[in-house]
Amino acid sequence: MSKNLVIVESPAKAKTIEGYLGKDFKVASSMGHVRDLPKGGDAIDVENGFLPTYEISPDKKDVIQKLKKLAEDAEMVYLASDEDREGEAISWHLKEVLDLTDAKTRRIVFTEITKKAILNALESPRGIDIDLVNAQQARRVLDRLVGYELSPILWKKVATGLSAGRVQSVAVRLIVEREREITNFKAKSSYRVTAEFKLDKGKTLVAELSERFDTEEEALKFLESCVGAKYAIKDLQTKPSRRTPAPPFTTSTLQQEASRKLGFSVIQTMMVAQKLYEAGKISYMRTDSVNLSDEARSGAMRQIESAYGKEYVQPRQFKTKSSSAQEAHEAIRPTDFSVMDPGMDRNGLRLYELIWKRAIASQMADAELEKTTATISISTNPRTLAATGEVVKFDGFLKVYMESGDDEDGEEENSKVLPPLTIGQILDLNEMMAKQTFTRHAPRYTEASLVKKLEELGIGRPSTYAPTITTVQKRGYVVKEVREGVERKYNVFTLKADKINKEVESEITGAEKNKLFPTNTAMVVTDFLVEHFPDVTDFSFTSDIEQEFDEIASGKLDWKKMIDTFYQPFHKKVTITEKVERSSVGKARELGVDPKTGKNVYAKLGKFGAYVQIGENPDDNGGEKPKFASLRPGQFIENVTLEDAMELFKMPRELGNFEELPVVVNIGRFGPYVLHDKKFVSIPKDYDPYSIDLEKSIELIENKRVADANKTIKLFDENPDIQVLNGRFGPYIKAGKKNVKIPKGKEPKDLTLEECLTLAAAAPEKKGRFGRAVKTAATPAKTAAPTKAVKTAKKAAAKKTATKTAGKTTKKKK
Repeated sequence: MSKNLVIVESPAKAKTIEGYLGKDFKVASSMGHVRDLPKGGDAIDVENGFLPTYEISPDKKDVIQKLKKLAEDAEMVYLASDEDREGEAISWHLKEVLDLTDAKTRRIVFTEITKKAILNALESPRGIDIDLVNAQQARRVLDRLVGYELSPILWKKVATGLSAGRVQSVAVRLIVEREREITNFKAKSSYRVTAEFKLDKGKTLVAELSERFDTEEEALKFLESCVGAKYAIKDLQTKPSRRTPAPPFTTSTLQQEASRKLGFSVIQTMMVAQKLYEAGKISYMRTDSVNLSDEARSGAMRQIESAYGKEYVQPRQFKTKSSSAQEAHEAIRPTDFSVMDPGMDRNGLRLYELIWKRAIASQMADAELEKTTATISISTNPRTLAATGEVVKFDGFLKVYMESGDDEDGEEENSKVLPPLTIGQILDLNEMMAKQTFTRHAPRYTEASLVKKLEELGIGRPSTYAPTITTVQKRGYVVKEVREGVERKYNVFTLKADKINKEVESEITGAEKNKLFPTNTAMVVTDFLVEHFPDVTDFSFTSDIEQEFDEIASGKLDWKKMIDTFYQPFHKKVTITEKVERSSVGKARELGVDPKTGKNVYAKLGKFGAYVQIGENPDDNGGEKPKFASLRPGQFIENVTLEDAMELFKMPRELGNFEELPVVVNIGRFGPYVLHDKKFVSIPKDYDPYSIDLEKSIELIENKRVADANKTIKLFDENPDIQVLNGRFGPYIKAGKKNVKIPKGKEPKDLTLEECLTLAAAAPEKKGRFGRAVKTAATPAKTAAPTKAVKTAKKAAAKKTATKTAGKTTKKKK
């Protein structure tokens, strides 16, 4: 048996670390958290200092037994979970569950999984930092109290199945407020004037008037003043400038840049980064520090000098602006700058390259630029035009990396180069254009820009951004969608050969790609929480809570006292809000009267989303049932009009006949569809069910027929339940309700019935939502369901696993 046991969080990390240590060490994985607060209101004893009761997760019992055996056989146990509060709590839970003594337990931490880092950590072990543990406990307890006391209120006053959270509700509020800002935005138009001049050798010079005109009359008057004018270079100004590299990545800046450059979602970025970290390729990926160790900076500078030359080296030490950041931690960086390929899949390589470039660029020389501005005089008008250009004199860090900007920045990099010009040079006007432009509303949030905003407000921490954004989407408060824009007309006046022409052109505006949109549920819940629980959704209050967690982590604040200060007024507010009438919550609006029936029209929020309704709800005696129609994406209860509602009731739409049978468009539970000959054809997101025509619908029907014809590879008359089909991910066998993979090397069309049955019998059962095997026609369940007595015994056993907290057995809430 090994003398030493090292326990880490993941099997991948264990495998990497075990390769660095000798035969005296055994490395095992806890598979993440081993215990947590049980579901239900009994998890926290409010009356006894908010003591939490922890239970071993059912899926971790085997893991714990295995770790106990290994710990008993080892002389020393090293707890090596991640170097953050969550990691510290995991180590503490392991120590408690495994009944480890202080004498036999050591805590080790490292920010990268390299041999040197692991050996250094083993040489300088420490005890468990109970302050960090308490900070994590405080977050977990407070969030549980908020969630478990607020959610039932939402179920009673708004709709069942809803949830609220200290950070998630603030994130939803940001998205809701941005949507309302966009709804209330009124675009203003102005006219931008640009001029194009012809130069020698086919070159052109583009200049712009710095002033914009508010009206068509002003723009036209300016163009008229330029008829017959002479143009000349009045002045040339050249100024040197420098550009400095961005600091290495923190968690949030990595999430933002991976979204901009690679198109990754926040959760995807963290999953790929986790794999890189566990493989020993990058430093720890949950950090808010931009600091680099001396060793890392030396490694970066060696690589820069080797690859680009000594003139490209400029060592820097960045300081984190956030007061809560821990400078002892490091920014995200490669563990070895000489490694260009991490040996991972395509996404791993792309993210690694991004991290490598950003960290390398941070230690490179400034880029030296030269900006030139040419001022152009107009003989018939005192105004001047300006042309600007930029020349890179020394590329410096730009040789490796250029940071992207958010779409809300609204400006593109201006890197055009001006042709050779001289003061007094006469210019030949090709054309001058006054184009109508419109002001733009603030952009909707992307996942990355929402992370940026949360970080700016001091809400959440590196470990919380990804789960928060995932949660608000899973809960149905926010949807990430691509939405089509609308056509908009604009005027263009062009001066050419001393004549002014007017044209009306069109553009698509308002198109959105992967932006976050609030649902009607988000609107109603946010308004309810802002009215009745202002602290929970207040940005500064939520930020203050985060700072108090930091104070607990540094030993300056008692966690139970902090929770009590928050909980007492919060719980009092919960008690008051329970008395609020459900009808007073803004879930419905009366829109007017249906001109056809004379019945009232309402917009309401229901179990499956927002809808409009004609007529009243039937009473117990049975009345005429009302008519319903779902709201379309982007429509909100608070601003939908009677005209909008009447448009929604046009479904189903009968478009005409095809093959002597009607073609009908409607919207069902799974989205819009075309119905023809008792067959349903889904309407893609690209098409609007309210405007799709007969020709396009017939095209969808015919495309579906072709797809269905190509789907079937082989059928068996003697057993119709067995089919060989073409699916989304390639050929497969359908055996009753069971889908079975076809092994490589097997030709689908040559499969026999016996082979299909054998493959189906050998295939694993599909897991349901809670890990239970799904019964199929091909493989009926062989065992009976557990009896009530067995279930009761299991519950009793689960209760026994509730363990001690901080050396005291917790009491259940009275």
